Amino acid sequence: MSKGTKKYLKKKIFWFVVTLIAAILLNFFLPRLMRGAGTQMRFDWDVRTAATDELGYGPEVDLDKWNETYDRIAKEKGVYKDRSDVSIVNLVNKRVISQVVDKTYCDAWVEDYDRIEKDLGRDGGMLGELWGFIRHIFDGTFGKSTSTTRYPNTVSSIISEGIIWTLCLQIPAILVGWILGNLLGAVAAYRRKVWDKAVMPASLFVSAIPAFGSAVILLVVFGITLKWFPANRAYDPGLIPAFSWKFISNVLWHYQLPFWSIVLISIGGQAVGMRSMSIYELNADYVKYSRFLGIKDGRIVRYVFRNAMLPQVTGLAMSIGASIGGALVAETIFSYPGLGMKMYSAISENDYNTVSGIALIITIMVLIAAFLLDLIYAVIDPRVKAAQFD
Repeated sequence: MSKGTKKYLKKKIFWFVVTLIAAILLNFFLPRLMRGAGTQMRFDWDVRTAATDELGYGPEVDLDKWNETYDRIAKEKGVYKDRSDVSIVNLVNKRVISQVVDKTYCDAWVEDYDRIEKDLGRDGGMLGELWGFIRHIFDGTFGKSTSTTRYPNTVSSIISEGIIWTLCLQIPAILVGWILGNLLGAVAAYRRKVWDKAVMPASLFVSAIPAFGSAVILLVVFGITLKWFPANRAYDPGLIPAFSWKFISNVLWHYQLPFWSIVLISIGGQAVGMRSMSIYELNADYVKYSRFLGIKDGRIVRYVFRNAMLPQVTGLAMSIGASIGGALVAETIFSYPGLGMKMYSAISENDYNTVSGIALIITIMVLIAAFLLDLIYAVIDPRVKAAQFD
């Protein structure tokens, strides 16, 4: 390995690590800033009794005044604690099923809240929670889910249920969209008449359609109106997953609409970019000189399209990020059981541990893909490495 290659790799690895650290911090703080807090749950029985005795009435008469008195007395007694984390409150309300607000109920509620708070690592403040988040990344669990239907399952177990569906949907769709887009763009550049007039406007139109737009159009036209393909799910509800032709064919039948909704949003941008680069290369001096020397047109075109493909390799890394976002949207619209549906359910249930875990997994996938493509690009075009150290 040359000295220049080693320097290039070290630089790329350094920025990969820096970006990964930034991604971890953002994936921790952003969902927790959205998490907010619910209404303060005032379930300390002694304080409740003292507040009611002082006012002569309970919270059902004047809630604001009663809450104010409760908070003041709790602080005076030194027992005030904010128990308003929405996700923990939902878990406790489900687990403490008694509807009678008495001492037994209040003690059980407080005890359960404090236990779950400690179990989730939220009793040590934001820094303690951040340390727990990082620790759970390295142990591979990503913490515990706070969903009322999944606690105390780990986030990794939820991700493992959906990631195979997401990968099987995204990777083929991204590659097919990239290949088709580049082929259409190259043909439009080489045959500038009918192909160019048809492909260019169509590519611009398709590239302008947002991810949810293409998914909804396919759903309405081919899923609901024409009924050519199923409108939701990954397979029929009555089927049991098995390695059999019946199950696989059913999965492929359900696969079509989400797959093509992602392909469509990938084709447009790639076709436009490839057409522009191909036209630029076709007008380059080396092409004119090659034709002047009498070199066959087919051989020249191969060199032209190879050079035009170089920026498209970088574009592939960018399209991966865009297509992943489109895939998550498609999964939600088609109720496809991938990470998109898992994230939608997690947001609906205030399960921000799962939101952080899924977002981090997606971010890492994009970073790794971009990193590998950057290295591949340097192998394809050694000028890239040289340019780094001019």
